[in-house]
Amino acid sequence: MREADDVEFGDEVEPEVAPVRGRTRWLRFAGTFAIGGVLAGGLLVGVGQGAFAASFAVSGTSFEVTSTHLHADGFAQFGGVAANADAAHPVAVNAFRSADLDNFCQSVFLPNNPFIGDLTLRITADGPKGMHADNMVADVAQVDGDFTLHTADIGVDASQVSAGPVGVQGRPGDFGMQAKSLDIYNLKQVAWGTSAETIAFKGMSLRIVAGNNQCIK
Repeated sequence: MREADDVEFGDEVEPEVAPVRGRTRWLRFAGTFAIGGVLAGGLLVGVGQGAFAASFAVSGTSFEVTSTHLHADGFAQFGGVAANADAAHPVAVNAFRSADLDNFCQSVFLPNNPFIGDLTLRITADGPKGMHADNMVADVAQVDGDFTLHTADIGVDASQVSAGPVGVQGRPGDFGMQAKSLDIYNLKQVAWGTSAETIAFKGMSLRIVAGNNQCIK
């Protein structure tokens, strides 16, 4: 295990997985987003008891997130699998005890809708700490940005990580990393799923717009 007070990464990128454009119905997606925080408590308990074994069921559509600055207290990362009815997707499980995202944007592309064509669902919360989350777990396919880890452990056994949400750990023997805190500037992320104990937005705006107008340009 390697320890360091501050570890900086320029444009660190998780292994790329091409986003899969599924056929999720946008009204159903909006409803699912609204109840995601309620379901998260069961997810965290399940991981802590080993019920999920770092494997999560997701829809057939990935989504994008951007933020000018993410600050997190209590961060852990290890490998996992996000699976749906058609495929399994290797992911980096990023777990945060608390996280604040400035100028938050989340989008999902919904192609080939009858009569109206392609649509994009966008959720934004502008300004400092536009989005706040507690005990958040993200199944990430790709991350770009400027990283700084504070008081970092890199190469720790994934089953022994303890900096993230209580009980959120990977498989014994797998590679893991953790840090007391984390800063990411110019965050661009593709994910298959996100769960949290609580998610709060300042001045949230939800829009359905025509065409492919996702957050990552």
